[in-house]
Amino acid sequence: MLDFTWKVFKETGNIDTYLLFKELEKENQEIPGDYDEELAEVDFPIS
Repeated sequence: MLDFTWKVFKETGNIDTYLLFKELEKENQEIPGDYDEELAEVDFPIS
């Protein structure tokens, strides 16, 4: 999805498309950290 959004921005120069790209990029970076924390809690539950 990021590649498509970036390509649309490059072709159109639309600022809303760029802002969407940055929002998706930020969400994409946040997900792996949360997932790793969830796995750690499963491996070592807090009592």
